[in-house]
Amino acid sequence: MADGSVYKTITLVGTSPDSWEEAVQNAVNLASQTLRDLRIAEVKELDVRIENGKIAEYRAKVKLSFKLEKGQPL
Repeated sequence: MADGSVYKTITLVGTSPDSWEEAVQNAVNLASQTLRDLRIAEVKELDVRIENGKIAEYRAKVKLSFKLEKGQPL
């Protein structure tokens, strides 16, 4: 951070009926629609939702960081 920038992190949970990779991609895709300058996506936790003994949904807890702009609310 040599430029004196400030970054904020948020945690999202992405879901997918098909894979953890798609769950992460879904979280990043949605975040990129409202947040600018996304920098890092760190997968913190993976789990699945089970129905009737079978995997019904893949879930990925994703920590995202983005650069704050002047005047942007914290």
